[in-house]
Amino acid sequence: MSPSDVSRPGKPETVFDREAEWDALVAFACDTRPGGGLGVVSGRLRQGKTYLLKALTAALGGFYFGAQQAAEGESLRRLGEELAQYTGTAPPSRWRGWEDAVEALLELGDQRPVPVVVDDFPDLVRQSPALPSIIHSAYRRLRDTGRDNRPRLLLSGSSLPVMHRLFSASSPLRELADLELTLGPLDFRQAARLWGIDEPGLALLVHAVVGGTPAYWRYVGNHGPSGPDDFDAWVCRTVLNPRTPLFLEAHHLLQEETDHWDRALCHSALAAIASGCSTPGEIAECLGAPLTDASRWLALLRENGLLYGESDAFRPNLIRLRIAEPLLAFEHAVVWPHRSALEQQEAIEVWRSVRPVFDSAVADPHFARICRDWVMDFADPAVFGAHPAMAAHGSLPDPARRAGPDAEAEVAEAEVVARGRADVCSGPLLSVGVARWDEVMDLHHLEHLRHLLALLAACGEDVTHARPACYSGVGFTPALRSAEADGHVVLVDLDRLYRGR
Repeated sequence: MSPSDVSRPGKPETVFDREAEWDALVAFACDTRPGGGLGVVSGRLRQGKTYLLKALTAALGGFYFGAQQAAEGESLRRLGEELAQYTGTAPPSRWRGWEDAVEALLELGDQRPVPVVVDDFPDLVRQSPALPSIIHSAYRRLRDTGRDNRPRLLLSGSSLPVMHRLFSASSPLRELADLELTLGPLDFRQAARLWGIDEPGLALLVHAVVGGTPAYWRYVGNHGPSGPDDFDAWVCRTVLNPRTPLFLEAHHLLQEETDHWDRALCHSALAAIASGCSTPGEIAECLGAPLTDASRWLALLRENGLLYGESDAFRPNLIRLRIAEPLLAFEHAVVWPHRSALEQQEAIEVWRSVRPVFDSAVADPHFARICRDWVMDFADPAVFGAHPAMAAHGSLPDPARRAGPDAEAEVAEAEVVARGRADVCSGPLLSVGVARWDEVMDLHHLEHLRHLLALLAACGEDVTHARPACYSGVGFTPALRSAEADGHVVLVDLDRLYRGR
């Protein structure tokens, strides 16, 4: 539905960022044209969907109902009581079923456009599978009768598989949807502002632990480390502290997202990925499990948004699996192997021994991920000659590097490879870059990139316009800076990642 020119409330100061999401919701809710509107809001747990939707209904005088895992009768009773409180009328004597309840919700739009939110919608559908069809039938009747009724129903949920199924191309609800909004984590720059961190190195370390999930900021009392020297102590008093919510958050997150699966196998699969395994074969071998079994668990984790697949920039048929939520990566690389020790020893003692693991297994790959995000979301198109359509890790066998005459060729890698155009697997090569979190970069890094470009050219890749790029968390030597001044390499440091283009 296209928005109409009506007075719309500004975003409350209590809602951090989310300007685009707020504007989309308000435009949908304030559309004055006759007819029922249907919106879909989805996203993983802890991203602020409920907070945003409650703010919307408060600003526009709408109705909010938060579903629970309950029997159908209890859910209908609760909805009737809350609806009666909202309208100032007596609760309904007894609804015959969801047909009556949906009709009562749509009647809220008889006088004006009004947002009607049903949060955690998948919890209702699990107990009442016919509910989507009931909603579809109610909207069809509403449109067939031509009634001047303007409810703006928003269905929200965190169970991504259920939401995808309910609003897939074959679903009857999909044809009704006027708005489809996905709420994801804050990006790394937004997260730094939320946590009030001005120092880029500290911001990246905090993001490597808690990512861009807004709820975690509230979990630790709305403040982060006081400065770079406070990072280690902050980790110990928050995510490594058994008395704080963050200590078991990764466990609860996996428990809530994976429902009745074998969580032990899910934990082990995530631990394998956090240790450096990235393909189903590598993960299955690490677990000592058949590939078919491992593939099934990994598919479930991907379906629930806990993992994502990334095509190799040079070998598109090679898919690497990454952990989507930084806290899960931190948990399974750092905490999981030492949880019993954390429950018995001082956190600072355990952290002192595992800090090197954090730097190599968490901070270093996370830095490369942030560099890829910068290329896609913040780099000026002039930096690489065009706006990249993809940024990914790339790897290529190097025939010149073998451990022995009969050994397989070693692999030459680049953490940040940018390609143009929409056909990302074969789009023009814009840049090949290496990322080092804790290494001062020098000319030998540039030579590595030139060697990799030569390998690609020998494979038939057009490298004419590909720009070498070096990304460092600690800086570059004067010689490499000189090469940058001569136009031979793009250099990206932390300050540029967080403040520049």
